[in-house]
This record gives sequence, C-alpha cells and structure tokens, in this order.
Amino acid sequence: MKLNRVVLTAASSLFLFAGLGCAKHYAPPPPPPPPIAQVPPLVQLAEHNGFETGRSDGARAAESGAPYDARRTRAFHDCPGYDPHLGPFEPYRNAFRDAYLRGYDQGYRRR
Repeated sequence: MKLNRVVLTAASSLFLFAGLGCAKHYAPPPPPPPPIAQVPPLVQLAEHNGFETGRSDGARAAESGAPYDARRTRAFHDCPGYDPHLGPFEPYRNAFRDAYLRGYDQGYRRR
C-alpha cells in the first residue's frame, strides 16, 4: 500500500512538474514592412532642384573667389522651385537643402 502511494505521488509530481516546466510556444514576430520602392515626386523635384542650384552657386562662388559658405546663400534659405500641388513645403525644404549642400560642395570643389 505504501509503495503504491509513493509510486503514485512520484509519478503525479513528475507529470505535474514536467507539464508546468515546458516553455510556451511563442509565434515569431511579423516580417518588417517592405521598403519604399520609389521616392515621392515632391522629394525627387526637391533633390533635382537643390543639387543643380547648389552646383551652379558653388561653381560661381569658386570662380569669383568667394569663401565657401553654402548656408548663407539666398537659394538655400528660399528653396526655389516648390510646387504646392505635390505636397507640403517642409519635406521639400529638407530635401532641397540636403541636395543643395551636396551640389554646392561639388560645384565649389569642381568635382
């Protein structure tokens, strides 16, 4: 009788602890969203306008012997060429200024 109790207690405790000790199954996280395949037209326009304007302003400054100072130019502050039908001004301004600085550097250093 005692042996049955001991065996029953040992077996039940083994099943109890084995069942509670198993790790739960967790689902893997969802995949990341796909990358944006195309740049919005507003940003494309801003990058084109900014780079070309910056390159010509930088070349003109280098030819005239002016110091390198892209951030003080009128075009850097005004961001010309904005079309309000394409979207808000702030993304245009940011993309224009980034491209303008790259273009100004290339034009000034004649690369």
